[in-house]
Amino acid sequence: MEHPDHVARIQADWRRERPDLDVTPQGVIGRLHRLADRLTEELCLVYGHHGLSEGEFDVLCALRRAGEPYERAPGELAAHTMVTTGAMTKRIDRLERAGLVTRRRADDDQRGRIVALTRPGRELIDRAFTDHMRNERRLLDALTPNEAETLETLLTSWLARVEPPGGQAAGRTD
Repeated sequence: MEHPDHVARIQADWRRERPDLDVTPQGVIGRLHRLADRLTEELCLVYGHHGLSEGEFDVLCALRRAGEPYERAPGELAAHTMVTTGAMTKRIDRLERAGLVTRRRADDDQRGRIVALTRPGRELIDRAFTDHMRNERRLLDALTPNEAETLETLLTSWLARVEPPGGQAAGRTD
């Protein structure tokens, strides 16, 4: 490599210091990790533009994707966004204070609660998600269409091999 990137320099150091180890996996995993960090930074800029954190954006997306009447139980939201119920409660509290969601008792279980998007919440997530998709398109446009398709195929295959069936082991839900 004429101009090695950060990961290649780290690999070269390890090859020098530990020639007994195969550090080639670091080339893929290290670059994926660095890319994930950069992508998260870029995505969070859009969420912030709409006054949302990444977690709040995830909750609003999960509610919006539920379809009319745009509501889910808090435990269901936690499962869809891969956070603990305690973390979910904090997110819902913030969104409720902002007037973006409401909470009510479940019709079939007076102990249960239902979280629903308000009209302002739905309008906000529709705008934010539109901007989010534009941003993801901008980020993906760094690749050719063929590269993007190949990458999606590879990532889908790899993820299917490491994630439990159902695909909700971790990660984003937008």
